[in-house]
Amino acid sequence: MHVSAVIDRVYGALEQFGTTCLMEEVVGLCPDLTWNQVYLAIDYLNKTGKVMVTLDPDRTYTVRVYPGVGEASQYSHRQDHVHSIA
Repeated sequence: MHVSAVIDRVYGALEQFGTTCLMEEVVGLCPDLTWNQVYLAIDYLNKTGKVMVTLDPDRTYTVRVYPGVGEASQYSHRQDHVHSIA
């Protein structure tokens, strides 16, 4: 699966779920993706300001999505040279 498709898939799942969820919940929202694919997509979305990842005091990662910030396709083209992530 292309990196841009993975990022779009994760961001879309986050938008549908709501504004905040646990990292484990994101993995569950995308059963067709590996944990690594979800993690790398969230890392990218965090670095580009589409989501914010925080570490709670109990060492749980929470992902907060900023819906409507921009369409996934606006940033996906940057990854066109990469064909897949595992």
